[in-house]
Formats: sequence, C-alpha cells, structure tokens
Amino acid sequence: MKIIVLADTHIKSGPVNEALPAGLIKLIKKADIVIHAGDFVTKKAYDELSGICNLCAVSGNMDEMSLQNLLPERRIFEVDGIKIGIIHEAMLSIHDTTGARYMAKEMGVDVLVFGHLHKPVIDKSDVLLLCPGSPTAPRLSEPGIIELIIEDGNISGKVITLEGPRCGALESTGGFEKNKNKNRD
Repeated sequence: MKIIVLADTHIKSGPVNEALPAGLIKLIKKADIVIHAGDFVTKKAYDELSGICNLCAVSGNMDEMSLQNLLPERRIFEVDGIKIGIIHEAMLSIHDTTGARYMAKEMGVDVLVFGHLHKPVIDKSDVLLLCPGSPTAPRLSEPGIIELIIEDGNISGKVITLEGPRCGALESTGGFEKNKNKNRD
C-alpha cells in the first residue's frame, strides 16, 4: 500500500491543483491513502483535496473554525497490522523528539505522523515519528512530503523533495563575514 504523507499546505485561495506542486498532485492521485496532518487553512482546500484522493486528516492550528469542527485533533487507523496516529502538533523543536515519542506511546501507535514544523523529521526508535515538512511553505528545508510503502507489516519510505517555493532562510545561509577589528579606532 502506498501512502502519501503531507501537512501544512496552507492553501488560502485558489484551486488545490494550482496551489500544490503539479508533481504532488500526480503522486496524490496514485496513492492508496493520503494522510494530511493539518493546516489546510480553508475548508475549501480540504474539500478539494478529499475529492481527488482517499484522505485521512486531522485539523491544524491554522485551519478555519468550520474545518476544526469537522476534523478531529487526533486520529488513529490501521494498515496491515500497523497502527498509525495523526496529530498536528507533536513536538516544538526539530531537535527533541521526546514529546512526540511520548505522544505516540500515549496514543498506542506504531507510527506517529505530525506537522506544524514545516521541516521533515524522521525518527526511528521503538516508534516511527514522521513529519513531512510542507510542500508549499517549508522552513529551513525544501518543499516536501513523505512516501510510505506498507507491505506485509513492514514499512519503508522516503522524503520526496518537490518543485516549489524554497525557504528564504536557505538562501541567506550561503555565507557571512565578520571582522572583529572593524569600526575600532
């Protein structure tokens, strides 16, 4: 089974097929399931995406109220004996996965999918923690998603980098100069 994992699409206006990278739309249409870990922003974006795929989603902190009322904050489902949990906010820092790991344990899942960070995170321990980043508003990363393959109770996957807007901070990290003696007289 092929699963596309995404989050933080932040589509405020326009059709989904124009707001998301064209390559992503092709991947979504070929997937058995699409997991979205919140922050569609508008119910219209959710409705359009659910119209083109088998969508399993939770609400995010930026989603309009009608969408927050429609979607749960947490969701658990099973694929081939593997319990997958979805939540929008599971950790506050890309460097400390402790909170997300405890969240996965609390939910009783083998895999926890979450968003909010806009940067991919994959952490493999006794649970698998997955944050796909963002295909439209990445932070310190390229636009991306995660592709999961589940077969015979085994999980494999990869981060897929997409065409689209890059994080502006990536451009500014190219170089710098500091002169300790500058402006000394």
